[in-house]
Amino acid sequence: MSRTRIEELASWIDGYIRAWNSNDPDDIASLFTVDAEYRTEPFADPVEGRDAIVAYWLANSDEPGRTTFAWTPVVVTSNVAVVEGTTDYRDDPPRTYSNLWVLRLDGSGRCTSFTEWWMQHPTEI
Repeated sequence: MSRTRIEELASWIDGYIRAWNSNDPDDIASLFTVDAEYRTEPFADPVEGRDAIVAYWLANSDEPGRTTFAWTPVVVTSNVAVVEGTTDYRDDPPRTYSNLWVLRLDGSGRCTSFTEWWMQHPTEI
């Protein structure tokens, strides 16, 4: 894995977390190319285009500051990155999800394609 590509990926994920916690349209838009595709599930129809992604994100936003996200790279190449993550929601009741993200970044560090797989952890009884 190229250190430069991992740093670029880390910068993008930092921006994603910032957007997740701010729900600021400019923070969200800065992550994606004009013609990006965004999938919250692997077989879902993509949300197509930066403006549509921003609108979708805001219509389905989480309360800022209610989540934490920890991640580690699985594969990082010049064309694609696969990230394994854990999302903790500090809601009542709290929830935890395992995530697998597949994303493609262009030469400027913006995402052209994002697909997420997620699975909720079992709740304690």
